[in-house]
Amino acid sequence: MSNMTTDTAIILRQPSAYDLQHSRMRVFMRWLQKNGYGHFVDYATLYQWSIENIDRFWATIWDYTRVRFSQDFDRVRGQPDMPGVEWFPGARLNFAENLLREAFEGDPTRTALIAHSEGGARNEMSYGELYANVGALAYFLQSCGLGTDDRVAGVVGNTPEALIGMLATTVIGAIWSSVSPDFGTNAIVDRFGQIEPKILISVDGYKYNGKSFDIHELADQLCARISSIEHVIRVPQCTETGALDNPGSTSWNRALATGHGHRPQFKQLPFEQPIYIVYSSGTTGQPKCIVHGAGGTLLQHSKELMLHCDLSPGDVLFYYTTTGWMMWNWLVSGLVTGATLVLYDGSPSHPDLNMLWALAEAETVTHFGTSARWIGGCRNTGVTPARWFDLESLRFIFSTGSPLLPEDFDYVYASVKTDLILASISGGTDILSCFVGGCPLLPVIRGEIQCKLLGMDVAAYDDHGHEVLDQRGELVCRQPAPCMPVKFWNDPGMHRYRAAYFETFPNVWAHGDTIEFNARGGAMILGRSDATLNPGGVRIGSAEIYRQVETLPEIADSLVVSQPWKDDERVVLMVVLNEAQKLSDDLIARIKERIREQASPRHVPAKIVSIDDVPYTRSGKKVEIAVANMLAGRAVDNREALANPESLDRISGISTLFK
Repeated sequence: MSNMTTDTAIILRQPSAYDLQHSRMRVFMRWLQKNGYGHFVDYATLYQWSIENIDRFWATIWDYTRVRFSQDFDRVRGQPDMPGVEWFPGARLNFAENLLREAFEGDPTRTALIAHSEGGARNEMSYGELYANVGALAYFLQSCGLGTDDRVAGVVGNTPEALIGMLATTVIGAIWSSVSPDFGTNAIVDRFGQIEPKILISVDGYKYNGKSFDIHELADQLCARISSIEHVIRVPQCTETGALDNPGSTSWNRALATGHGHRPQFKQLPFEQPIYIVYSSGTTGQPKCIVHGAGGTLLQHSKELMLHCDLSPGDVLFYYTTTGWMMWNWLVSGLVTGATLVLYDGSPSHPDLNMLWALAEAETVTHFGTSARWIGGCRNTGVTPARWFDLESLRFIFSTGSPLLPEDFDYVYASVKTDLILASISGGTDILSCFVGGCPLLPVIRGEIQCKLLGMDVAAYDDHGHEVLDQRGELVCRQPAPCMPVKFWNDPGMHRYRAAYFETFPNVWAHGDTIEFNARGGAMILGRSDATLNPGGVRIGSAEIYRQVETLPEIADSLVVSQPWKDDERVVLMVVLNEAQKLSDDLIARIKERIREQASPRHVPAKIVSIDDVPYTRSGKKVEIAVANMLAGRAVDNREALANPESLDRISGISTLFK
């Protein structure tokens, strides 16, 4: 590992000779030059060109990534301004056709996916086999009356059935929406009840953390509460209960057998044809139903996976995710590159935190994705993959869900592998992709996200709408990108859409994250804007406190929120202690001293208390706003949106500590 200091930047990895000459980003730069778009000496000049020539840039992505289409576009943008940009009018294509093209353009025997489930068998499927299964299920869905714009709802794990279900749905031009099986019935109804699906695909159970959960009655409960459901496809996972065929219900195997031998008939549809409905977390109100289009998702994911992630045929992509998190949508788009996907359904820490590293070794994973929280857990418990596993094939580690601490950068290079690219990435459900992330042409700098992604004109704005460098601001996007939502479901006039992104700064997308950019183009996410702490009128990002607290050996996790206090607000820090540790006066003093010295006196919490568990959303994000509402005496609704709602009860139970 090479540690060099430039100003305050600690460079953990420099680009290799391969990265600089043969990565797909460099090949793309040469392709642009060959086709007369200009000469690009480095990533900075390429990025600047991409945002100064938005239409031309996205047209080159269309050409370079070889989009399959039946009708070419008339122009890149019709209506050009945000919100409501019209992208690639005239084009007609099919999302699933582009993801499955290895089956008919390349090598159909190439492995498309390798599926593992907790305590289950390994399942491998070629591109040709995936293509055949998708054709069979698409035929069955059509036989059930499914058509363009109808919705298919999946209560499914990260398994082949979820991937086949999504592809078969989009073959027809219908819209896919999914949640993971651990969602409660009310949380599922809160989501699917809004979009009125015609077909439900549901597992009868799942395994997690060494336990089996029987949910075979869930499908019937959903049918009773969502009247639009006309047919259920039941996927036996843990039991055979509920997998029998009856009117209005078909087993997964019977559905595939009905359509056996039918090839996919890819319906050609406009660029902005909806393919996905995904959901906001729902921790502060009813979840927003965010609709994403075929072409925008395809172009954005192709750009990220091919160029920023350097993913090619022969590579093996793994991302730990559930079907209720947008990283699943991102992961499955890896098929467009001809790579092999590794799917895992189950707990990432059962029987221990070595499990995913063992999976990476067994499947020779080249691109490994996970959450910052999981990497922090590995560091905290002393997991040392470099000593125990052969990770020679590993070239990239991706981290998202929350800011990656500088100490976790150190951990990866010291304890996992010295020569990989550690790409902290950030975007979200709202764009189904990233604003900032990795690049093989740039160094990895401790504690920093490497760069702004191509075509994403992002900046940090102060409260007056002025761009700022080297200080915190609101993450904004000043020009449109095709990955922005097509619409919100049931939002005539786009009133909720505009309110979500365009009320803060006119005609500029405000994402809701607090971010700091530096002159190098690197970035640090400092937390959610709506969870920003503001004691005495000083704005503080929660991540600024987490990065000081969560590297103390006594601390396993933490949550920081603001609480109304004496006509102002105060900062309250809650800590989860490692085993056998106590929140002594000495530890409290050391926490405060560290925050004061490494951040500022303003960052020092007024109150520090011990809790058993930090509440998290099902996609692994800390639930700061709901806890702040609780401390302010406001009701907390939609508890089923949390992965561990009981943690709120325990915090409420010690409410006297917050007085």
